[in-house]
Amino acid sequence: MKSEKTVDRVLRQRLSPSERRRLVIVTGARQTGKTTLLKRTYPDLRYVNLDAFENREWTREVSSFDWAGRVGQAVIDEAQKEPSVFEKVKFAFDAGTLSFSVLSGSAQILLLSRVRETLAGRAFVYELWPLLFCELAAAVRGVPLVPPFCARIATCENLGALFSSLPSSLPPEEAHALDQVQEHLLTWGGMPELLRLDDEDRRQWLRSYEITYLERDLGDLARLSDLAPFKKFQRIAALRSGGMLSYSELSKDAGVSSETARRYLEYLRISYQMFMLSPYHVNLTSQVVKTPKIYWSDVGLLRQVSGQFRTTTGALFETFVVSELKKWASTSGSELRLFYYRTRSGLEADLLIETEKGLIGIEIKSHERVDRSDASGLRRIAEAAGTKWQGGMVVYPGSRLFPLCKPEIWAVPASRLLA
Repeated sequence: MKSEKTVDRVLRQRLSPSERRRLVIVTGARQTGKTTLLKRTYPDLRYVNLDAFENREWTREVSSFDWAGRVGQAVIDEAQKEPSVFEKVKFAFDAGTLSFSVLSGSAQILLLSRVRETLAGRAFVYELWPLLFCELAAAVRGVPLVPPFCARIATCENLGALFSSLPSSLPPEEAHALDQVQEHLLTWGGMPELLRLDDEDRRQWLRSYEITYLERDLGDLARLSDLAPFKKFQRIAALRSGGMLSYSELSKDAGVSSETARRYLEYLRISYQMFMLSPYHVNLTSQVVKTPKIYWSDVGLLRQVSGQFRTTTGALFETFVVSELKKWASTSGSELRLFYYRTRSGLEADLLIETEKGLIGIEIKSHERVDRSDASGLRRIAEAAGTKWQGGMVVYPGSRLFPLCKPEIWAVPASRLLA
């Protein structure tokens, strides 16, 4: 799929208007579109990119007393590059001479540490992830951006009643558009720049991104003198996306100490390469496993780092679905709380979603057809959850939405859930 269309972003709908008295922080991985988003959202504000040495010199020379007059309301990009900016913005904001500013950056640990030190209680923090399924689907279909179907499950009383109101399949043209989106995200991931490239250039772009990330973000975060051990660790961690976190296994396979493995994994997390999914904290049936699972945030980068470009494995498809739901919940401020469930006796669900109404279980399967045997674990969890159970889904790459079995467990195409 190749597109020159501008993709509207969910986060744009949440960002504060510049008329409010507020400091806004926008962070996220490199190349997710922060600059484009902020320029579109705040076209009347001055834009200052501190990647440029001259801009860093200029802001360094502006005194706190003159900040509101000389800089004023502005978008300050890569703000962590000049630490004095935070103090000067804080001074002008507290003095009442500056009512609004946006600070953005890719180095989460540096940016957010400045926020905690200087702007605590004053700043609203937002995270921008790679393109969401619903964002790309709206652009491809030429329709306004609206919340995806998964947003409705946070407030529904009964999942079965919600699904019963939907057609079992979509018109061919609409289904084809969603299949295109799913294929693109499963193959290349959601980095916006890839939409404008052909397949050969996409591979090269992902290679270049990996190199740039290692050189720039790790230079900012860790000052590593030798990148080879980290690069090996990164590949091993990528191959474990969707698996249980074990520092001892990671350290053994990567040839680093357990302490180094913890530090490297934290670098991946704070640079938005991966995230952790916590286990559900309530024993529904027997003693639960308390170890988190790790997931890569973007399937395209996962394929690049791990070298898995030929096939879509079950772990890759699971990573795709879980990361899409995670990114939606984070971007939208949704009340969806995501966990996985696994007991020491082996009972598990890929996802348990906790809402104000109760629990929704999800099993993720990468095959084109599913049946009631794929829901055996969900049925046992539903029985243990009792009145908390709202319903369950077996999410798969097929095209039909249909009831699988009681209690309220449905087969749901991933494209229908995420669009």
